[in-house]
Amino acid sequence: ENITMTYIALVDDESNILTSVSLALETEGFNVDTFKNGEEAIRALENKKYDLGLFDIKMPRMNGNELLMKVRSSSNLELRDLPIIFLTSKDQEQDEIIGLKMGAADYIKKPFSQKLLNERIRTVLRVHANRINAENNKEDSKKNLKKGNLLLDDLNQLCFWKNTAIE
Repeated sequence: ENITMTYIALVDDESNILTSVSLALETEGFNVDTFKNGEEAIRALENKKYDLGLFDIKMPRMNGNELLMKVRSSSNLELRDLPIIFLTSKDQEQDEIIGLKMGAADYIKKPFSQKLLNERIRTVLRVHANRINAENNKEDSKKNLKKGNLLLDDLNQLCFWKNTAIE
């Protein structure tokens, strides 16, 4: 699995997180750009192609959910589709629910193990790549499992009941 040119945007207002997480990710072969707030991040995201965003939720001026909203409503189609993992220090599941409904790919709670974060990132990137590939070649649909009204879409890790996607 070649991750040599994977660009990650890491957004957190805590400089120790920016330093430790970016160093650890670069050791894994990822390219990481760090941003202290959502305003800095959205400017960069609009101007450079990233493969994944790691957003802290609790940030001054523009929180992670607001940043995700800006990403999802961007006029830049590639940016709009960017997979996002939230870093959260809060135990309030309400924020997680909001983020997931807005299209966050995953959540990881602080303090987290770097090994776990690395695996979560790889998984999210893999699912995203599979989705893009599936959109590009629809004939992969034979990997799907269909039983009556139930359809399991293996590639996209989606489930449909009577043609309606269900969580």
